[in-house]
Amino acid sequence: MSKLLKGTLLALSASLAPALASAEEYDGVVVNILTRPGPVIAQRIVERGEEFKEMTGAEIRVAEVPFAELFQKILTDWATGTKSIDVGVFASGWGVELVSGGLVENLDGYIEKDDKLNPDDIALYFREFNQKVEGSTYFITLDGDFQMLYYRTDVLAEAGLEPPRTWEEYLEVAAAIHGKDMNGDGEADYGSCIFKKRNAQSYFAVQSMAASRVQSKGTAEGLYFDTDTMKPKINNAAWKRAFEIYQETGKYGPADELNQDIGDTRGLVISGRCGLAIDWGDIGPLSIEEGSAIKDKIGAVMMPGSAEVLDTETGELVACNAEICPHAIDGVNFAPFAAFGGWTAAVSKASDDNVKAAAYDFLSYMNQAEQSNVDVTMGWTGYNPYRNSQLDSTDAWVKAGFSQESAENYLSAIKDSLNNPNMASDFRIPGAQQYTGVVLDREVARFLAGEVTVDQALANIEEGWEEITEDFGREEQASMYKLSLGITN
Repeated sequence: MSKLLKGTLLALSASLAPALASAEEYDGVVVNILTRPGPVIAQRIVERGEEFKEMTGAEIRVAEVPFAELFQKILTDWATGTKSIDVGVFASGWGVELVSGGLVENLDGYIEKDDKLNPDDIALYFREFNQKVEGSTYFITLDGDFQMLYYRTDVLAEAGLEPPRTWEEYLEVAAAIHGKDMNGDGEADYGSCIFKKRNAQSYFAVQSMAASRVQSKGTAEGLYFDTDTMKPKINNAAWKRAFEIYQETGKYGPADELNQDIGDTRGLVISGRCGLAIDWGDIGPLSIEEGSAIKDKIGAVMMPGSAEVLDTETGELVACNAEICPHAIDGVNFAPFAAFGGWTAAVSKASDDNVKAAAYDFLSYMNQAEQSNVDVTMGWTGYNPYRNSQLDSTDAWVKAGFSQESAENYLSAIKDSLNNPNMASDFRIPGAQQYTGVVLDREVARFLAGEVTVDQALANIEEGWEEITEDFGREEQASMYKLSLGITN
């Protein structure tokens, strides 16, 4: 047991929520959880599970599978009634398909009896978009995810450059600083670091590049489809430009970038080898860990935007104006992308009642501010802020090792993104993983590898998305898509 667990166990057990059971009530109950490989995400569940067992008697068993296999493993287990998985921890957008299949426990009744969860402290986007389907809560947030731009404050200052506000500026800054020795080891470093490995998470980054060109009218506009017809908004000039920018960033990155996943990129960032990088909220806490070469040298800002956006009638790009881009800032349309949406947990509807009760109590325990406000400050956990109390004060962050200035910068970038009325939501409809994790990922990888042109890739994605929509039912998908964007009429 870690020092943290030993040092806090008595204090935690003394303040258990009524929703948590006594130390005897869950004796003999086993909760089986499936998620991605640790230490990111999985290991903190293991550690909190040890605490929970001491307090309630329930045994929390955590199994891991590769990211690309995670959703299908959960879906298959729950759809077949195998009952080997009681809790799935996965991308929030994937869960809608599980709910639509009647496979997920509705948590409203549990939450009503839980006086420690304090759902009002969960930031509005995560509370309403990530946790709910058609107004009912089916998921418990463990992590709040959207992508931001990170930059080396010292490297840009030395070059006399400001953080890029548009993707064109991103390329300009990356080109200007590429090849400089950024960590003092005598080797040339990189202007840009972006994960681009196939069957991993590269398809999230290209969506961040597309978002500000595709969506300009607010979150309810959406990135992916016409909300009435479900015709894909993919085969157009906006996505084409995003693909081209994504490819061009490779000029200023590592030679083997096409083989790098998020862990590889983070390793480069933390070792001081990247001038610019795209990532979720993890870089902030990782920057202060032992061995980091970038402590107090890394800044964060909202994802770059675009001065031109998609005209859905023509499929071409047009210049922003007050009518087309009502949320633009100084002529630039920003659309911070809630990539992945966050690691969220769902309880299998097929599990035994006592297992479901123990599972909910454990997830509530992890989500509660007393635990999560600590977990999100620790970079290795993979958990990013999602509660207002985690964003409204720098105290926990400074205590964790941030300087006051770096804590303020990091939290400001998060709040600027979360509060942007044009924040772009990730897929939250049945087939979400197929639309992006299979079709989009495949064609992005083929384009980057030179197997297809950008026009061929976009046409292939459009065709693949249409097939998935037809498989699930166009009318049903349109209804779910509208709900996922907050459209109720």
